[in-house]
Amino acid sequence: MKVIDGIRRTLGGVLLGGLLLPLAACAQSQPDGPAAGDFDSWLAGLRQEAIGRGIRASTLETALARLQPLEAVIEQDRSQREFTLTFTRYMRGAITESRVEKARRLLQENRPLLEKVAAEYGVQPHFLVSFWGLESNFGEHTGGYSVVAALATLAHEGRRHDFFRAQLLDALKILDEGHISVGEMTGSWAGAMGQLQFIPSTFVNFAVDYDGDGQRDIWHSLPDVFASAANYLSQEGWRGDRTWGRQVTLPPGFDYSLASLSVKKPLEEWAAYGLRDADGGPLPVVDGMEGALVLPAGHRGPAFLVYENFNTILVWNRSILYAISVGHLADRIDGAPPLSAAALPDEEAVSLKAIEEMQALLNALGFDAGEPDGLVGPKTREALRAYQTAEGLPADGYPTAEVIARLRAGASR
Repeated sequence: MKVIDGIRRTLGGVLLGGLLLPLAACAQSQPDGPAAGDFDSWLAGLRQEAIGRGIRASTLETALARLQPLEAVIEQDRSQREFTLTFTRYMRGAITESRVEKARRLLQENRPLLEKVAAEYGVQPHFLVSFWGLESNFGEHTGGYSVVAALATLAHEGRRHDFFRAQLLDALKILDEGHISVGEMTGSWAGAMGQLQFIPSTFVNFAVDYDGDGQRDIWHSLPDVFASAANYLSQEGWRGDRTWGRQVTLPPGFDYSLASLSVKKPLEEWAAYGLRDADGGPLPVVDGMEGALVLPAGHRGPAFLVYENFNTILVWNRSILYAISVGHLADRIDGAPPLSAAALPDEEAVSLKAIEEMQALLNALGFDAGEPDGLVGPKTREALRAYQTAEGLPADGYPTAEVIARLRAGASR
């Protein structure tokens, strides 16, 4: 299975180098709820709710017949990664030369269709191919789980049951409308479907029948795949006349506390701070265009100035590492060189338990990192920045073994 499947999530939210935001704020853990009951009784209640929503009894009979929870899905949902994933490892797994070559070939093979979609929706072909490649390796890895069975398992099992119940009802709606058969509705263990790995609610809201056959088919139809991706991005604010961002160099003595998605400045202001293009040339400036600075490997790694399209990528998947990989793969498809070895630093993975310890230590020292949970969200990063500033360290908000050891030493004094 491709590396990207193992290092990102579709729904749950795992920690990626300290830079993953939760993917679905509505999918919070629910320790107690109706999922604790008998599956057959629960399924009968679901059936009645579906009928009340106008889904035909014949569809439910086909979709829910002999349905049983999938133990493998429960195991996946309960599993937790032991270590964070570093930027270098992520990028080396996601952006391989073979993937770049295949992406360029497939763009040429599908150029008339991609350009037609781009003209209608305003999303450039190389970006559409990049999403396609990273989501399913160009349709090769779409997941082998029954979406209905997987979602029923997650809706019944008790964690995040309200969210997954809503996704299951949307999946049943998709079946009832005839877009795909039950047997062909396959996807990931968490219910992400087809060549775009859309969850059912995303399909309902954004999928497009571009080939005009009456079905919105993101499993088999490339016109529907490309148009659905473009429609999603376009409706979420994509600018077809803009790129996603660029790698930049920072001047000596740069104030790393400015490296945050919440700090947006006009490009001319970033240039005045001393930012330059990755090759050392002047930073391209576009009137009225703003950017934010991202340090995916901390102050020792590369810096990226990202634009509004980057935020749209984050709507699709809220991992900063994923968003950078989409942008960089699109650049590579369009002829850009790979990241240099210097831009892929050796990084030490930090365990989730160490992140929890870091959060507890920050709290104990008066820097509010929130409830220790092993996930480095905005609150934890701001607490870490404040601590780093107080200690005279580069305030990049990036957790490392070194800074955790320093926190331990401070707490023991």
